[in-house]
Amino acid sequence: MKQLDTRDAGFEAAFRALLDDARDTTAKVDGAVAGIIAEVRARGDAALIDLTARFDRWTPASAAALRVTAEEIEAAVATVPAAQLEALTVAARRIESFHRAQLPRDVELAEPGLRTGMRWGALDAVGLYVPGGKAAYPSSVLMNALPARVAGVARIAMCVPTPDGALNPLVLAAARLAGVTEIFRIGGAQAVAALAWGTATIAPVDRIVGPGNAYVAEAKRQVFGRVGIDSIAGPSEVLVIADGSNDPRHVALDLLAQAEHDEAAQSILITDDAAFAGRVAAAVEAELRTLPRAAIAGASWAAHGAAILVRDWAEAAELTNRLAPEHLQIMTPDPGALFGKIRHAGAAFLGRWCPEAVGDYVAGPNHVLPTGRTARFASGLSVFDFLKRTTWVEADPAGLAAIGPAAVTLAKAEGLDAHGLSVSARLAGTP
Repeated sequence: MKQLDTRDAGFEAAFRALLDDARDTTAKVDGAVAGIIAEVRARGDAALIDLTARFDRWTPASAAALRVTAEEIEAAVATVPAAQLEALTVAARRIESFHRAQLPRDVELAEPGLRTGMRWGALDAVGLYVPGGKAAYPSSVLMNALPARVAGVARIAMCVPTPDGALNPLVLAAARLAGVTEIFRIGGAQAVAALAWGTATIAPVDRIVGPGNAYVAEAKRQVFGRVGIDSIAGPSEVLVIADGSNDPRHVALDLLAQAEHDEAAQSILITDDAAFAGRVAAAVEAELRTLPRAAIAGASWAAHGAAILVRDWAEAAELTNRLAPEHLQIMTPDPGALFGKIRHAGAAFLGRWCPEAVGDYVAGPNHVLPTGRTARFASGLSVFDFLKRTTWVEADPAGLAAIGPAAVTLAKAEGLDAHGLSVSARLAGTP
């Protein structure tokens, strides 16, 4: 764990090094990913079968076997404990409600002879990638599929890797609950390529969303333009701002909740109490002795974890805006006041009774968030990722007469004569 203090002469250099911590590994796999995409484009389903056998350790009998059948889904869902199904239902209800409140309204402006407007419409088809390697994430299914369904997307195709051919029943239950229309047991860059370019078995989609490993992230980067994507997701990160009145174990667990995702995840504590920082660090070490994913969380904490000691909360806000964290927890006496000074964060969790983990599952806002300081310019997943805007203009002769001359003048100024003539030709015949 790195320890920084804003009072130290070398703080700025140390903080810049923390900002520049290279945790994104997609550049290391770009060549391999390009090869996989080219193979899928050239060989289609045959490539998917070969790549699935190579990477997921099972060989589909045919291309048809890549699709999970309705019977398989029902059989898998039947094995899910009732308590887990109820928890999924609670989460889905809250997520759907929050995203339904985001739906925008069409715009229309009217003036004599002229109407302008903007119309919202859903994408035709979306591809959802669900990780299936180090852990299974039914919560990611809900977070990615439900906004698409709320937006009105008709086709939601899901790809999920099935190592050794094993399906995760809770993931399938979440997919059924969220309205996923088709499920394929394909993972990695090959799944992204299939969703982007299509094969005989998998029709192409318009946008691909969902997190994955470095290969998945790089594949999304390479297919962008052919299809839309949500983001290039990097390793998870959390920033916890806490004063010394908090329970150090609670803060330690909040930090480890992100560290256990991945060895490249980053957990940072900002506090104004040096003794409290020490108690949190000790609590982290204590939890790592019993945490099931201690090897992953411990590696993350050792390589990328940090505690920053600040003079006051104004300094904390300034550093937070520079870090632009994916997840931000504020556990200070007046969290709302401090949050008001923070401009850049993917999602914020206010108060000592609001751990980030509730946002991962049941709070309602989306847990797919900008990483790697991209919260400076990017936002979390929402219904807007599954909608597009079309503007429109309607004019009659009087409306064209009112604004047409200005258009002709500007067209001539730009040297685009046909532009101007297409307007002036009509103006010549208007009253």
